[in-house]
Amino acid sequence: MAVGETRFKTCSDIDDKPQKVAFIVLERFSMIALAAAIDPLRLANRILERDLFEWTIYSLDGQPVRSSNHIDIAADASLDQLDSADIVLVVTGIDVERVQPSPLLGQKLRMLNARGAILGSLCTAAYLLAQYNLLDGYRCTIHWENLRSFREEFPDIDVSNDIFEIDRKRMTCAGGTAALDMMLMYIATFQSVSLAQEVAEVTLHQQIRTGEETQRYDLENRLGINNRNVLAAVAAMNDHVEDPLSCQQLAMMMNISSRQLERLFRKYFDSTPGQYYLKLRLEAARDLLRRTNRPILDVAVACGFTSTSHFTKCYREHFGPTPTKERQNMFWAAGNKNHDIARKP
Repeated sequence: MAVGETRFKTCSDIDDKPQKVAFIVLERFSMIALAAAIDPLRLANRILERDLFEWTIYSLDGQPVRSSNHIDIAADASLDQLDSADIVLVVTGIDVERVQPSPLLGQKLRMLNARGAILGSLCTAAYLLAQYNLLDGYRCTIHWENLRSFREEFPDIDVSNDIFEIDRKRMTCAGGTAALDMMLMYIATFQSVSLAQEVAEVTLHQQIRTGEETQRYDLENRLGINNRNVLAAVAAMNDHVEDPLSCQQLAMMMNISSRQLERLFRKYFDSTPGQYYLKLRLEAARDLLRRTNRPILDVAVACGFTSTSHFTKCYREHFGPTPTKERQNMFWAAGNKNHDIARKP
């Protein structure tokens, strides 16, 4: 998505009234995403020397909310006071899959959607919008750590690996500094490209990224190798977690022999292709166990295992606990965190 390509209402469309932006923050939200979304609005106002934007921070009950870095942020108002806004952005962070859906939040978002507001998410909050059926028919994105579990939970939603997505009345970003790029894009289309560029310069953000940029480094940089056959094999493994390919099939895709592929994996990973592939699938399974409530058999099948017993055996040998124990440990930890939050003064 190029700067200035998406069409929003412009200042002339709304008689120079400030755009009202509502940020709804939930426990353990991402502080960097919230700050990266708010400061471009502040700087746009400063550069123009007038209020182009107004923003309000809401929490469910109006009380301070603790971020994932353990800093509390004061809310301006409680969610029941949110009646109108031009843009509504929900902000979450880690363990979003274990956030209990709030009936009030769903009610408010649907009401504001019906009134024509733009709805969006920062970091992992697309998960909540999907739970409220507010992403049906829209393209969205979410932080890459949550991408696999999101696709498993919401297979009918079009989710990308891009840093942000703006699709009609929806704005979603993967969190972190992607929130800055998404808001710069909004400023460019709502006001002007030149204003967005000035804001970017003040933030020392030398280049405004487009939405199509991927969230992660490519495999070459992530693995620290440049052998094209190995990189292609690992990419194929990542694409076929649910339906694993044999070593022979992988080698045929690379147009090399199975023996040559095995030598390459021994050289670069000190393992066979099969061992590397199994580790990759087990790590994917662990991610699903931790981020979803799907039955263990479903997790096993989603990661290419034909039976629970085989999955359990491999999982225990690799990680120590069984999949069942892993999930129990996660629920116990989540319960303790919720208990600590409840006791917070």
